[in-house]
Amino acid sequence: MLFTSYGFILFLCVVIGLYYIIPKRFQWQLLLISSFVFYYFSGWSNLIYILVTIVSTYFIGMKLGNLNKQQNLYLKENKETLSREEKKAYKERIKAKRWRWLLFCLFFNLGILAVIKYTNFAIANINNIFTLFKMNELSFVNLIQPMGISFYTFKTMGYIIDVYRVKYEPERNIGKLALFVSFFPQLIQGPISRFDDLSLSLFKEHDFNAKSFSFGFQRVLWGYFKKLVIADRIVVAVLEITRNPETYDGIFVLVGMVFYAIQLYADFTGGIDITIGIAQMLGIEVKENFNRPYFSKSIVEYWRRWHITMGTWFRDYIFYPLSVCKPMLNISKSSRKRFGEQIGKKVPVYLSTMTVWFTTGLWHGASWNFVVWGLLNGFVILVSQEFEPLYAKFHQRFNVRDTFGFRLFQVIRTFLLMSSLRILDCYRDVGISFRMFGSMFTKFNINEMLTGSLLKLGLDISDYIVLLIGVIVLISISLIQRSGSVREKISGKPAIIRYTVYVLLLFSIVIFGAYGIGFDSNQFIYNQF
Repeated sequence: MLFTSYGFILFLCVVIGLYYIIPKRFQWQLLLISSFVFYYFSGWSNLIYILVTIVSTYFIGMKLGNLNKQQNLYLKENKETLSREEKKAYKERIKAKRWRWLLFCLFFNLGILAVIKYTNFAIANINNIFTLFKMNELSFVNLIQPMGISFYTFKTMGYIIDVYRVKYEPERNIGKLALFVSFFPQLIQGPISRFDDLSLSLFKEHDFNAKSFSFGFQRVLWGYFKKLVIADRIVVAVLEITRNPETYDGIFVLVGMVFYAIQLYADFTGGIDITIGIAQMLGIEVKENFNRPYFSKSIVEYWRRWHITMGTWFRDYIFYPLSVCKPMLNISKSSRKRFGEQIGKKVPVYLSTMTVWFTTGLWHGASWNFVVWGLLNGFVILVSQEFEPLYAKFHQRFNVRDTFGFRLFQVIRTFLLMSSLRILDCYRDVGISFRMFGSMFTKFNINEMLTGSLLKLGLDISDYIVLLIGVIVLISISLIQRSGSVREKISGKPAIIRYTVYVLLLFSIVIFGAYGIGFDSNQFIYNQF
């Protein structure tokens, strides 16, 4: 059931209507039932996977919590009789048990994700080796990937690690844990919420709040505007360029690269706007996932602003633990002896960073283009950090850091750099991607843009006008957001202005949304993860 389908809109209206009619103590149960109904429409067999993840996470979480309570109770009851060594030995035994249960949960659920998502990727690479030795190739397996499996797996693994770290007590109501995992607005593309953040409002009883409902509805409309007016329109040109690399090279690669950056941003942030807006209409707070990333002045800043919840997940659950684990500390120690203090202390950071970005690439897709994309991001981040002393000297000599011109240069540079890396996403083939990137320099001919070539990409002049206006509106809203909430600003205006804005937004979606002949209301890009 796509967010852009009439069926989903009808489903949402029914859920919201019932949500505020039924007794408030049953609100979270209604959301749980609604979430499973929503997921059922993606395929009943998919329910099995998410239920297995929920049940295994619940019981192992309870086991971890009970072991922790057992330890505290035992030490309290035997406080006077146990020696320090005996207390330490007992703690070590409990810690070992808790560690084994954590590993089992991680390997079990991440194993499900790995088998479903990466089996055919592994088979394809094994077959490449078999081909070299003229051996019989393995057959691919037909595995259906459940909708949003990467998102809900990461949510549950974050939860179980937090319980292991005793950040909070395990949830004792399996229904509430199931709702956290399956909450339908964020099931298919995030944000990747933490249990202690989302549970504060998810299980709370909510009265109808006109302002919250209105703000949420406005956010939903804004998301549909991005998705239907911008993303689903510009994707026509993006696909025409990227599916025909032999026809469209040189300057067309640059055009496709920029168009894809616009499409991806409008598509992904549009979906997140719909998610957060629906949650707000229900009185539930979901963390923001974007902070105007295309205004970033460096790649490090960009990744602090883009897909924020994914970035913090990798930081907290992979980067930090990996960089301070015993094997990494041993590598750091030996590196300091061999290469000196300065380089040795950086080795754990380098290895952890590249591991995180290798994993990030694989998370985005089971193909080498995503792996290379991830590794290139990690490489560029490390290089930029190494150049920081040089940047500092430059800014010391030339006082341009705070000038508008230099900040604009940094923003454009970062945008083009990130868009260039995404060529690997556009073409989905490493060799073709690098060839197309090179053609931007070897076959660049701006005159091709003066012959009406843009009109051969599946869009006509009226489409480009709508896109231009849509992008201008998008940029303008982002600029206004720097000084505060746009919805708060609009709410302070006279009623005639407020409702004019709302009606214009609604009608622009209805009239200029990309559906009908020549267009298709596509699923959101991140649905595939």
